[in-house]
Amino acid sequence: MTKKFLFMVFVISTALLFTACDKDPVVPPQPELITTVIYTLTPDDGGSDITLSFKDLDGDGTDVPVIVGGTLAANQTYTGSLELLNELESPAEIITEEIEEEDEDHQFFFQSSISDLTIAYGDQDADGNPVGLSSTLSTGAAGSGTITITLRHEPNKSGEEVSNGIITNAGGETDIEVIFPIEVQ
Repeated sequence: MTKKFLFMVFVISTALLFTACDKDPVVPPQPELITTVIYTLTPDDGGSDITLSFKDLDGDGTDVPVIVGGTLAANQTYTGSLELLNELESPAEIITEEIEEEDEDHQFFFQSSISDLTIAYGDQDADGNPVGLSSTLSTGAAGSGTITITLRHEPNKSGEEVSNGIITNAGGETDIEVIFPIEVQ
C-alpha cells in the first residue's frame, strides 16, 4: 500500500511539475505602427523645401492613405531627411527616434522609376552601413515617375549590393513602403 501511495504521489507531482512549468507562448515582436512618412527635400541652391508625405491615419490601411508627391527642379541636388510618426498616439510617437537608436536593425531603400534621378545615402550606422534617414537626391533632365521608399527591419546589410541600396538581397521585414508621384521640370 505504501509503495502504491508513493508511486501515486510521484505521478501526480510529476504531472503538476510539467504543467506548472509550461512557458507562455513566445509572441514575436510586432513592428512599430507607422502612420505618417514625411520626406523633406531641401534644394542646395537655397530654394524652398519640397515635402513629400504619406498619411494613413486609421493605421490599418482600411481607409485610402493620403499621398502627396512633389515637383522637383531639373539638374538640381537636394538634401533629404525622413521623419516617421505614429499619429494614432497622443502626442504622436516619433518613430524616427527608434530607428536612430536601432540603426543597425534598419535600412531605407530608395527606388526611382525616373532614370535621371538618383538617391544616395547620407548617414550610416555604427558599423558603417547605410541607414537612409538622411540622403542626397539628384535630378537630371525633366521627366515624371515615382520614388518608392521602403523601410526594412533587420535587413542583411552585408548582402550583395545591399550597402549600395539594392533591396533584392536585403531580406528582413518591410515596416513600410510608400510610392510618391514625382515631376521633374
